[in-house]
Amino acid sequence: MTVHLEVADGVGTIRLDRPPMNALDIAIQDRIKELAEEATARDDIRAVVVRGSEKVFAAGADIKEMQVMDHAAMVVRSRALQDSFSAVARIPKPVVAAVTGYALGGGCELALCADFRIAADNAKLGQPEILLGLIPGAGGTQRLSRLVGPSKAKDLIFTGRQVRADEALAIGLVDRVVPAAEVFEAAHAWAAKLAQGPAIALRAAKECVDAGLETDLETGLAIERNWFAGLFATQDRETGMRSFVEEGPGKAKFA
Repeated sequence: MTVHLEVADGVGTIRLDRPPMNALDIAIQDRIKELAEEATARDDIRAVVVRGSEKVFAAGADIKEMQVMDHAAMVVRSRALQDSFSAVARIPKPVVAAVTGYALGGGCELALCADFRIAADNAKLGQPEILLGLIPGAGGTQRLSRLVGPSKAKDLIFTGRQVRADEALAIGLVDRVVPAAEVFEAAHAWAAKLAQGPAIALRAAKECVDAGLETDLETGLAIERNWFAGLFATQDRETGMRSFVEEGPGKAKFA
């Protein structure tokens, strides 16, 4: 298999494993979707890490595979391509991308599907599709602009240039930069900490933010209001409030 799902400490790690560059061919795209849906469904997975190898997160699509595809073939495939990445974005649990080495093209777009991105200090990210006479096709024009703003997104997409970890941090493309040897440990620690939290409230928070960004303020407030009230029917809310009253803040242990 070119993509694996490993589980430890309540964290499901989706690991890309197609040496040497983790090129995202059709088989790996489909496998990502399959494992993202499995991570969504499994109760023993409460948070997710997406990672590549020590030297590369994912260097983009398999260009040789794409080169032989004509317009008709890509009309059919482009939906499946987007769906495979959207399956990661739709995981209703905290998702962190551990970005090592190159995260280019589809690799960058995959990282954009996470809630939080931890990058190695030697990482390079970018959307170089323009250099092939193309544009990003797996969500890059949409998720990147929502994350860093339209002007910065256009800079990266129009030029196809790569940004180093420090610039990626400065523009908000990644959230944290650590030494390369610490990326996987840092990503797992972030996910494992959240895996101990209230699962339904975390799901609610993620849905409120993600859905709210796609609509007007009043609709977003309605989404928040409904989830907020609904959480009063959960055991986690009872556990959290009882612990606060009896022990003080931050000591609740959620099932």
